[in-house]
Amino acid sequence: MEEKGLITSSVPRSLDSKNKLFGFELPDLLFIFMNLAITNLVFGSSSYRYSLVWGSTAFIAVSLFFLKRGKPDNYIQHLGEYISQSSLKLAGKPDLKHKPFKQENDNGRI
Repeated sequence: MEEKGLITSSVPRSLDSKNKLFGFELPDLLFIFMNLAITNLVFGSSSYRYSLVWGSTAFIAVSLFFLKRGKPDNYIQHLGEYISQSSLKLAGKPDLKHKPFKQENDNGRI
């Protein structure tokens, strides 16, 4: 009998690769560019446009870069969800979203 080897296939090196650009996660970049667009729309024609538009964008980018250093992925999102939830959590509180599973018996009744 001929022995057959284990069948293998090539797999990408990093299946769960992080999408980062310039050290920022994609939601952070979206926030930075949204700030740039909105402040440019509002203050683009004023005489302080460079300091207001580019200064605020640079400040947000630098603060996000250094505040998120060493933190896990999606840290800002999870921090916002934690802050927006109530601070008092009751263990015995009834679950209003729970729907009991209804099972039919042999007679076809619930």
